[in-house]
Amino acid sequence: MELPVEVVIHNTQLGMKGGHGRLLRICPEGYYEVIIALGENNHRALLPVAGSVLIVKAPEDRGTETVEVER
Repeated sequence: MELPVEVVIHNTQLGMKGGHGRLLRICPEGYYEVIIALGENNHRALLPVAGSVLIVKAPEDRGTETVEVER
């Protein structure tokens, strides 16, 4: 995944459900560095990996690959 990338943010501590932002980097110390749109302004924030879910806005290209499930 190339950074920065536009993401949808879910974070329990902030009560965010579907907030819009931009992922700048994933830090080895256990947090995401993001730009979050709050109102009409953008703010830089550090979100803990353990309490956050980030979903890339752009869908993945399915291509022609098939997935085999081992049973």
